Amino acid sequence: QVQPVESGGGLVQPGGSLRLSCTASGSIFSLYLTAWYRQAPGKQRELVAVIGSDGTTNTADSVKGRFTISRDRTAVYLQMNSLKPEDTAVYYCNLRHVAAPDRAYWGQGTQVTVSS
Repeated sequence: QVQPVESGGGLVQPGGSLRLSCTASGSIFSLYLTAWYRQAPGKQRELVAVIGSDGTTNTADSVKGRFTISRDRTAVYLQMNSLKPEDTAVYYCNLRHVAAPDRAYWGQGTQVTVSS
């Protein structure tokens, strides 16, 4: 069973930065399509950034130029710069193995709060 675990969330002032991490015990991330989603109170969960098994990346227009997704062998990261209050949300890591992309694994989420 793959269980993603997110970390790195917290309270930050507008304009600040945070780096989120997603790990999954025993998983090699080059075998997964990995995505970061977020869900703000009262809103639907939305895709923030994705990195393919081949390393190609894509980010949502709302965070383009501010957020960067990257990975190493055992973790995927979301570097968030120039944070805005509207970035406040619970951020979730989502994994899909390249051999079974219909099955998605979700983490429990990490809270990011941007406030002065």
